[in-house]
Amino acid sequence: MLYTPMDQFEIRNIFFGVFTNISLYILIVVYLVFSFYYWGSTINLVKINGWSITTESIYFTIYNMVSRQMGTIIGLFFFTFIFTLFIYILFSNLVGLVPYSFATTAHLATTLSLSFTIWYGVSFLGLVLHHLGFFAFFCPLGTPLALVPLLAAIELISYIAKGLSLGIRLGANLISGHLLLLILSGFGFLGLSSIRLALSGGIFALIGISAISGLELAIAGIQSYVFSILTSSYIKDSILLH
Repeated sequence: MLYTPMDQFEIRNIFFGVFTNISLYILIVVYLVFSFYYWGSTINLVKINGWSITTESIYFTIYNMVSRQMGTIIGLFFFTFIFTLFIYILFSNLVGLVPYSFATTAHLATTLSLSFTIWYGVSFLGLVLHHLGFFAFFCPLGTPLALVPLLAAIELISYIAKGLSLGIRLGANLISGHLLLLILSGFGFLGLSSIRLALSGGIFALIGISAISGLELAIAGIQSYVFSILTSSYIKDSILLH
């Protein structure tokens, strides 16, 4: 049971200390994704509907993005992964906007786990494809011999930072938006509960809440797209070493 908006940031044990509210909302997101594409499926439809138009629009948007990033041939091998990643993050962000729900992607533990898993997978892919040649990624051709240690150290730090920045960017944007909504909603409640402030601060707070809510909806989609396009870029760099 949730009693305050801040409960969306608190991790609670539900079942034997193993199944937490994060686990519960991950299952909810997965269920919503499958339901969304079940109702959007055109297999048994004679005439397409709004659900199917939405699903196809998302499909072609991600397909075009992956094709531009990695090319059509390489992109086909990783399209399913990038598409699934985008849909999962998008629905997680949207579920987190529901009042008194739980925002899984507003926790750095979740976003960093996701980003470092991708980082490890991308690194492993580069090692499998290029073996020791993968380490040439940290030392571009034509680098003077005296600068090789310094440049290699800088490139290594930059490469490791990719795993951090990918998750921190997603989590920080969602945390800041949720906290801003919380502050404005608290101010609006206090304003409307006071006769003196009801016609001034409370109304302005409600306007601000509406504006921030619209902005958060946009951020939910934008951050999903940014996470997916950066993942595509990292995969391309590991395959092509540039």
